Parts: sequence; structure tokens; C-alpha cells
Amino acid sequence: MASVVEYKGLKAGYYCGYCESREGKASCGMWAHSMTVQDYQDLIDRGWRRSGKYVYKPVMNQTCCPQYTIRCHPLQFQPSKSHKKVLKKMLKFLAKGEISKGSCEDEPMDSTMEDAVDGDFALINKLDIKCDLKTLSSDLKGSIEVEEKEKEKSLKKEGSKELIHPQAIEEKLGSGEPSHSIKVHIGPKPGKGADLSKPPCRKAKEMRKERKRLKLMQQNSAGSFEGFQARGQPVSVLPKAKSNQPKSLEDLIFESLPENALHKLEVRVVRSSPPSPQFKATFQESYQVYKRYQMIIHKDPPDKPTVSQFTRFLCSSPLEAEHPANGPECGYGSFHQQYWLDGKIIAVGVIDILPYCVSSVYLYYDPDYSFLSLGVYSALREIAFTRQLHEKTSQLSYYYMGFYIHSCPKMRYKGQYRPSDLLCPETYVWVPIEQCLPSLDNSKYCRFNQDPQAEDEGRSKELDRLRVFHRRSAMPYGVYKNHQEDPSEEAAVLEYANLVGQKCSERMLLFRH
Repeated sequence: MASVVEYKGLKAGYYCGYCESREGKASCGMWAHSMTVQDYQDLIDRGWRRSGKYVYKPVMNQTCCPQYTIRCHPLQFQPSKSHKKVLKKMLKFLAKGEISKGSCEDEPMDSTMEDAVDGDFALINKLDIKCDLKTLSSDLKGSIEVEEKEKEKSLKKEGSKELIHPQAIEEKLGSGEPSHSIKVHIGPKPGKGADLSKPPCRKAKEMRKERKRLKLMQQNSAGSFEGFQARGQPVSVLPKAKSNQPKSLEDLIFESLPENALHKLEVRVVRSSPPSPQFKATFQESYQVYKRYQMIIHKDPPDKPTVSQFTRFLCSSPLEAEHPANGPECGYGSFHQQYWLDGKIIAVGVIDILPYCVSSVYLYYDPDYSFLSLGVYSALREIAFTRQLHEKTSQLSYYYMGFYIHSCPKMRYKGQYRPSDLLCPETYVWVPIEQCLPSLDNSKYCRFNQDPQAEDEGRSKELDRLRVFHRRSAMPYGVYKNHQEDPSEEAAVLEYANLVGQKCSERMLLFRH
């Protein structure tokens, strides 16, 4: 089985959905009639990306918004505070139906539908770090009130002129900032004086030290302190001492829910190409979610997200299904990861499972569930899924997130999934993102490999060994070119060979008329 591709050449001077330049984008592309998972793995490791069956590579030193391939290391991944907040938000919703209030604006899309032919339809992550501020604020305010009751008496006795205005406390907490003391020097207005039944707040650092001291007291002498009062709070109701070992991503995702949980979430992986019976059975429901998503999130007119467009864009794939004995149980190829809530689909992550990675293609979801930050949640689930596949297939250990676009500030969110690497656009070696960011701050196009002598080790070295499919026959380019008189033919083949590299040029069949 060999990949069969048809090289389409350079397309330059067209609309960019990232910076909205009318003619700044430039990429090279090819139509993949069929492709092995190993060939696609090697292509994305040279900066290629697929949209349906069209495979494209941005011309990095020409395009207005250079798109760097980014991969995450799931085995070393530790969720950040904002990631944990999203996971906890989902658990609260499933258990009690709680919906976090506040600003839950989604991250902008990776791409607009105007780029559907060869745009980047990679992972759409919606980092949402504001949704739980009010919950956090109420917890913090409660701890201030409980732990500072003793200060009420001293405040009354001293008759301090520096009064703590309750509205100022609300504003400070609502901002999400650390709880520093807020002093109001002017006298209270009639009927709006400071509430002396509430204590002044302390610095967050001081409160943390106090909690740590009390926790140590609990650990070392739990019996001796039973029933004693610690700054007005019984030791018996203080938080239990926690292990220093942080919770794993799986612990946070699969935390057990109560038996009376209000909702049930199930994630199903179904093969999209060739379509499995499960995929066919759920096609219409999945398409309706996509249509609503495009109309509400992307503002598409109702006649734009058609069944054929959905099929061409997110269901058709050139990847051949493979089931090697040492591979993952589901095999390699293209899949839809369906998120079922109480028996209905609310989101779908489109993914490719390749020899060394899970590659995220696209995400769409029911806009009614935007409050769950499904972009972030699905990314974390896909990282956990990669770790699960790695247990059986040890070489499958990366999570590819599509393209990282530093020159477009709204597209930098993928860099928050650490540790991660960016692909050097000249030598195709992986470089930790921390080393790349200073260079990207100075120039939107960068060579990340710091060795000036380093070259592209995978470049095409022997053009005659490139394989061509011509007149229903496969042959080396050395044989094919003897029958060609068009000088532009060799230039096009050479361009293709340099872009795909020597390994792929020898394995894939380049279709020529």
C-alpha cells in the first residue's frame, strides 16, 4: 500500500483569517488520494497539515502569519491552575448541575471557514480563567470573615479612623486580585458606614502561613488540639492535611461522582474514515451540532454548513485505516471523539491517531454548553487519551495541537500546554517552546535551531529515486524524466521533493498527467 498524492504547487496572495490581510497568506499544497499513517506522520514532522484530503504547508518566510507546528509531551504534562479550574467546573456541573457565573468568553477560532480549502483547522482551545472568580471570591471572603472574628472587638475599642468599606472588599474580591488590606481614610457617608460586624481582611500571604501552621499542628498533634480554638475556628473543622503529591490529570478528569449525580458524560471514539457503523448511526446528530456551531460561533449563514461541506471538511480523510498487532486497540487513522451528555452529543473532537502521536484536527460543540469551556476540556481529554494509548503502544507519546501562531496574540494559547516544542522551519528539529519565545518576540519568522551549520537532514538528496505514478504505472523519477520535454516539470517535482523530504518522496507516489 502506497500513498498517492497530486502536487498543486504554491498558492500565494490570498486572504488570511488570522490578521485579516487580503493577500498575505502563502502555502504549498497537494491533494492526497490516499495516504499511509506513517507518511502523514513524517509530513507533519516537516510542517504539513491536512484539511479533509487537502494537505498543505505554509511558506513560512513569506506568509503574513507564520504557523509553527506545535507538539505537547503528555507523559510529562501537568495541568495548570486554569486547566484544573475547567476540570472542576465540569465535575460540579455533572454532580450538581452547577453553572459557573461570570465572564466565560471563548478563545477565538483557529481559522475561519473562508480558509476551508487550506486553512489551519487544528485544535480550538478556549482558555477560560475567569469563570470561577465569583466562586473563588465567595470562598475567600468567607475565610476572611471566619478567621478574623477576633479583630472585631479590637476594632471597636480602638475606634480606628481607617475603616474597611464593605463595597471595597467586594470590588477587590471581584477583581480576582490577592486580598490586600483596603484602607478608606474618609469618613463614612450617612447610612453607608463601615460594617463593624465584619473584620478587616489580611494579606493572602499571611493567611496562607496561618493555614500552614494550623495544618502542621493538626498533623503532629491532632489529639492534643482536639476541640481547641484556632483564631476563632475549631481545629475539627479545618481542612484535612493533603498529600504533597499533586493529583494526576486522570485523577482530576475521572474523579468519582456521587450516585445521585444530575448528569452523565461519556466519551466515545468512532472511526470516521472509512465510516464505522457507530459513525454512520450518529452522523445526522453530529452534523446538526456542527451546523449550529458554525452558525452561532462562526456566524455562517444557514446554507453554508451543508452536509457535503461537513463531510468533505471533517469526515473525509486520505488516511488508510491500519490495525497492526503492536498498535492501539482502535487502530491508526481518522476518528471522531464524541462527547455524549445525558444521551446526546454536545461536542466532537476530530483527531488522527498516528504512529507517534494523536493529532488534533478540529473541535465543534453545541453553543448551549459554551459555559463548560469545552475547548480546554477536550484538549485535556485528548492529552489523557494519548497517555492511555501510550500504555499499549509505547512509541505513541506526543499530542500535536496543530499550528502555533505567535504573531497573532489570540492564537498563543496553545503554548500554555507544557512541556511543548515548536518545529524549526528550516532544519525540522524540535525545540522547547521556552527557547523559541524570545526570538519570536523580536521577529515573526525565526529559525529555532541555534546551530548555524545545521541543515535539513531529511532533505531530498537523490531526485531520481523519487517515485512517480504515470499512466497507471509506478516508476522512479529517473525513468519518468526521460520521456519529458517540459523544463517546468522538473522544477515542480524538485519543489515537491524538497518539501516532503527524501523518505516520503521515495515511498509516496507522485501522480503526474
